[in-house]
Amino acid sequence: MSFDSSMRDKLIAAFLSQHGWGDAVLLPLGQDASTRRYIRLAMPDGTTAMLMDAPRIEADPCPPDADDATRTAMGWNAQTRLAASRVDAFVLIANHLRSLGFEAPKVLAHDTQAGLALLQDFGDGMELAHHLERTPELEVPAYTLAADMLARLHAHPIPDVVSDGNEHWPILEFDRLALASNADLYADWLPVEAGGKALSGTARAKWEQERDALIEQAMSFPRVFTLRDYHAENLLWLGGDRIALLDFQDAVKGWDAWDMAMLTQDARREVSEAASEAAIRHYLDQTGKAREAFDERLAVIGALNALRIAGVFSRLQHRDGKPRYGTFQPRQLKLLARNLSHPALASMEAFVRETTPFVFEES
Repeated sequence: MSFDSSMRDKLIAAFLSQHGWGDAVLLPLGQDASTRRYIRLAMPDGTTAMLMDAPRIEADPCPPDADDATRTAMGWNAQTRLAASRVDAFVLIANHLRSLGFEAPKVLAHDTQAGLALLQDFGDGMELAHHLERTPELEVPAYTLAADMLARLHAHPIPDVVSDGNEHWPILEFDRLALASNADLYADWLPVEAGGKALSGTARAKWEQERDALIEQAMSFPRVFTLRDYHAENLLWLGGDRIALLDFQDAVKGWDAWDMAMLTQDARREVSEAASEAAIRHYLDQTGKAREAFDERLAVIGALNALRIAGVFSRLQHRDGKPRYGTFQPRQLKLLARNLSHPALASMEAFVRETTPFVFEES
């Protein structure tokens, strides 16, 4: 289904009219990285809201009781436990976050089957990343504030399911299959960066051995409620100590280090050492967690995540014809090399040096 199809336009018009926004002017924003998009709505009296347009055209997400074989047969979303841009995931997790005292968009109305949600509009250009482009000297306090929010979020119990009326959304464990499927993007695509091919044969078997050893380390770490996509473009700085959250629909039973790695090891923007260190120190001060153990978790989880992202960037360039992602890759390889330098990852580091030595040219 196309976003600009007449059927979709009629569905949106009917939804807006039903909920009192039929007279709004529609101002589309940039396309989301998924099949989801956002449209700002402006009423004649100046009132605004955001329309989330997320048609259900992706493969289904992971059913709570599916085994690995079923998930593999279902495809990528089920393997990696993605929410498939589902409106009900966004709405129910938003409501849960707000019930805990966090700022997430108020849901004014939604239609899960249609893939539409009417949301509170926090305003234009409020992303933390945009604030820091304009006022870079705020980086350290901004990242400290973001870490403070993580500390408070991770202190709450992980829900098994979030509900509202007859709608329910499971919060699943980010498990071995999800980690392996994501990490395999490295083996499938990063060698292509230097003119090679996906790892196969003996190299592939060795990769799977090293990958699984790293995953075993991750599986031993304590779990927290993890937003998974916690970075400066998904955080809205509303002024003072107020930060609002976006794009949390992929939340899982994950790890503290995943959210912190996404925040401080940002694939999209350079995070200074001062800001990264301030965020980590504040998080540990607020949670009482030990630095040495956290650094190991951050390296292991950060490496698994960096292997995934480096593979994605290579695939986007060499399969999908999007060369601009090559501008992000040097930073990503540097982050990967930094995580691999931790003593707990010595074996994986040796493997990466053997198969894709160019990773370390940027470090």
